[in-house]
Amino acid sequence: MGKISMVMFDLSGTTVYDDTGVRDCLYKAAMEFNLKTTPEEILLHMGTNKIHLYQYLIAKAQGKEIDFKDFEKTQDPSTYESAKKIFNRYEEIMIAHYRSEVKEVPGASDTFRWCHEHGIKVATDTGFHRQITEAIMEGLGWVRDGLVDISVDVQHSPMDRGRPAPFMIFYAMAQLDVQSVHEVIKVGDTPADMLEGRNAGCHGVVGVLSGPRPVTAWGKYWHTHVIPSVKELPDLIESEFI
Repeated sequence: MGKISMVMFDLSGTTVYDDTGVRDCLYKAAMEFNLKTTPEEILLHMGTNKIHLYQYLIAKAQGKEIDFKDFEKTQDPSTYESAKKIFNRYEEIMIAHYRSEVKEVPGASDTFRWCHEHGIKVATDTGFHRQITEAIMEGLGWVRDGLVDISVDVQHSPMDRGRPAPFMIFYAMAQLDVQSVHEVIKVGDTPADMLEGRNAGCHGVVGVLSGPRPVTAWGKYWHTHVIPSVKELPDLIESEFI
């Protein structure tokens, strides 16, 4: 194998099956607190720190516009407490969802095994906070069974900075002793994933079509390749990254 030392995989929609369940849980919590938004708006901005997502939606409802590319650069303390209350309710709904039903995107575990067989570290990152991430990992057993070398969430980042900031990738690299982003591939299904990979300077930024967002939602953001799902990643690495 060539110079690829680590792949950073997104969770929901990329390696964890999602038929809009995450969107629906986010929207349900928003509606309980009468936050003006739509399922479509939430779907577009998924993949980010969920507290910051609610802060963004609150600010927008107040007439403040924040460019998605600057999502993690602009934080308004005045919206935090309200956003945290919605997030706490969302977290309850989301954990219950994953404890009752969590399954992988077909081929995810096989791709993880292939990476290990070829000397590539497997990392996952997500816009979820730790309790939700742990519910996923407990349900799928990926860390327990050694399929995932490190599972990173926004609470591993400075000041809980999620995507599109690159810090979760850098954290995983440091923990796994990967010394160059030119040896890293980022894989995901959201605009936040694409921007995160580019902001980190990854050698490859690969979009997958397995998530609930259409390619038109994230394909306009910089990426190097598009594949149907993570199942096809080994073939892509062998053909494009050696």
